[in-house]
Amino acid sequence: MPVHDQLLGSRQPVLSISLEAGESIVAETAEFAWMTDSIQMAPGPGGLSAYTAKGSAGTIAFASRLPGSILCLEIAPDREYLVHRRGFLAGTPDIEITTGFQQLLGGPTVTTEEFALRRLGGRGRAWVDMSGDVVRRDLAAGTSLRTHPWHIGIADASVTVQMAELPETAATHSGNDAHHFAVLSGPGSVWLQSMPMPDGAFRPLAADPAYDIPAVEGAAGPAPAG
Repeated sequence: MPVHDQLLGSRQPVLSISLEAGESIVAETAEFAWMTDSIQMAPGPGGLSAYTAKGSAGTIAFASRLPGSILCLEIAPDREYLVHRRGFLAGTPDIEITTGFQQLLGGPTVTTEEFALRRLGGRGRAWVDMSGDVVRRDLAAGTSLRTHPWHIGIADASVTVQMAELPETAATHSGNDAHHFAVLSGPGSVWLQSMPMPDGAFRPLAADPAYDIPAVEGAAGPAPAG
């Protein structure tokens, strides 16, 4: 699908997508920054909305939520990704969004909240919002990386995600996720964001596929060997 995209600005970029008549993209409902009058919105797959240029070409734009960058991913059946739940900005119509990981976080005296990663599959292109600077780490098979869960931006779907608990005496900062860290195991690449923002800091989405589809509890990616 010949969708033309352009990044506007630098510190807090805007994704501008130009559509020819009849072309569409999918995105969260009412999460666009602006769009021309030829773009029409209709219900789309998986709780998303379809934005289509009707009658003539048009443009729709999506703004990043925090200073950072917007990355474009090429999705294919053998090239799927996990992205943090608030990272998906838009995608071409044939991508598929499911829940790749979902787990409640919290300590013994604080209210729990949910950490989730979306799985991007199907075929096409997707744009992901990353906060702050982005650091890529390539993990060989048998190696792992421990990280605060909110720093996870994108991971190859081949990466296994598991959550581990810190000893209570080691959790020195406050917050619902103070007792947890994520273990990312290769093979595959991960893209970490330097400015994490928990889900609870954003207003709830009107329709979030992370709630609408069955979760894969406790792990994402292929099951560990043995």
